[in-house]
Amino acid sequence: MHAFGHDTHTSMLLGAIKMLAPMQAEISGTIKFLFQPAEELPPGGAVEFVKAGIMDDVDQVFGLHIFPMIPTGAIGYKYGALTASSDSLNLTIHGVGAHAMAPETSVDVITIGAEIISNCNNIIARRISPLAAGLISWGQFSAGHANNVIPDTATIKASIRTRNPEIRTQMRDMVEQTVKGICEAYGATYDFDFMYGYSSVVNSTVEMDALRQSAVKVVGEKGVFEVPDMMGGEDFSAYTDVKPGCFFALGGGEAKDGYGHINHSPEFKVDDNSLPVGTAVFVQLIKDLMID
Repeated sequence: MHAFGHDTHTSMLLGAIKMLAPMQAEISGTIKFLFQPAEELPPGGAVEFVKAGIMDDVDQVFGLHIFPMIPTGAIGYKYGALTASSDSLNLTIHGVGAHAMAPETSVDVITIGAEIISNCNNIIARRISPLAAGLISWGQFSAGHANNVIPDTATIKASIRTRNPEIRTQMRDMVEQTVKGICEAYGATYDFDFMYGYSSVVNSTVEMDALRQSAVKVVGEKGVFEVPDMMGGEDFSAYTDVKPGCFFALGGGEAKDGYGHINHSPEFKVDDNSLPVGTAVFVQLIKDLMID
């Protein structure tokens, strides 16, 4: 378990296998149960599964993710784009170091880096529509070792996200244009390492309709709700890139009951009572789709 809930995902799917195994003679078709590795590290395990041909004979794909701060066992749905694409920027700026008493002899990578960050933030504010989801989050800015020395190298790392495929390409180009222009203006050079990560998980209407109908049978109408747009990344997108499917949310407990820390927090935990619900929804879905 690495504080994101994948131990619960594995447990629920194993539970579904145990419940469905005695029904094999009644099932019309074949079910694949996917326990992909490396969900957190791009390019992700789902991509490798697709490359290996796991999805070649698949007609539909379904998956869930558990989240705290949502009532235990509640089922969240979203049509269309559920998550954001998640790309990574690793930028190295090369300048000229100098003593702090003579900054005019330097090409100051800290000043250049700060200007790059400020101007890239303006890409979101002024070059992308406020109606479109775009995000640049800065995760690292490393340079220098002493108070009185201007360093010659700086490293900047960022996460770049959007829910729009066209804007995804535009953001990469706009960020590099900004870096190039500022570095040239100051006489610096740079290494621009941009890695495309996960694309958006896009839920298909037919599959989401099926999931909602099955979920209502398990938790009732009041237990099913529409989730807000998310800017998180998820490698389940590798499946929905090639086959119709849906990815839905499972409530893992509310903050008032002690489940108030979001996934990836060291305090993350979920209500174990949510696990039988996730399993039951998978089983009901198979009954509705594949058992006459």
